[in-house]
Amino acid sequence: ELHGPFCDLVETLSERFEAAKLGLRGDRKRSLFRINRDVRFSKDKRPYNRHLSAILSPDGTKMEQGVFYVHIGLERCFAGVAWWQPAPELLQAMRKAIVTRPAAFRAMVSSLKKAGLELDAEDRLKRAPRGFEDVGDEDLAQAVRSRHFVVRHDIDPATIHSPALVDDLVDFTLGAKPLLDWGRAIQGTAVAA
Repeated sequence: ELHGPFCDLVETLSERFEAAKLGLRGDRKRSLFRINRDVRFSKDKRPYNRHLSAILSPDGTKMEQGVFYVHIGLERCFAGVAWWQPAPELLQAMRKAIVTRPAAFRAMVSSLKKAGLELDAEDRLKRAPRGFEDVGDEDLAQAVRSRHFVVRHDIDPATIHSPALVDDLVDFTLGAKPLLDWGRAIQGTAVAA
């Protein structure tokens, strides 16, 4: 049974993130994704998911943006810091910020590289979105095609039961803090706009 230790991991991470002033929190009730669907009247009683996962966010719910995600599964174990599927207004504001303030975006990418991290290129648009066709710099053109802004960290399955896992995840999140800060600065302007 991994549920109890996983809940403890979420609460420990929440405490450590608060101490590190990362602005991410969660608890064992609201942060975890469910494993089972309603199987009361189903012949198929298999679990809905074959992994445990949780989100720690600024407000402690799964609905907020700028989150830490942890996924422990049979096939793969990883963590991520992400602006995942942002609302259209926020995504548009992020794309505008990349084009109008390229130095801030490049500084964020550089800070991530110093921490050994890079933005995930998965699920990018094939062409530039409307209004961003004229972006000349290749790195900025790639960035505005992103639908999500994510950094990932693979977790060694051998460390799952180790106390070092918490330190590893906190270090990863501290390294990804520039992405959180960049998105939060834009989120403030997107909400005001």
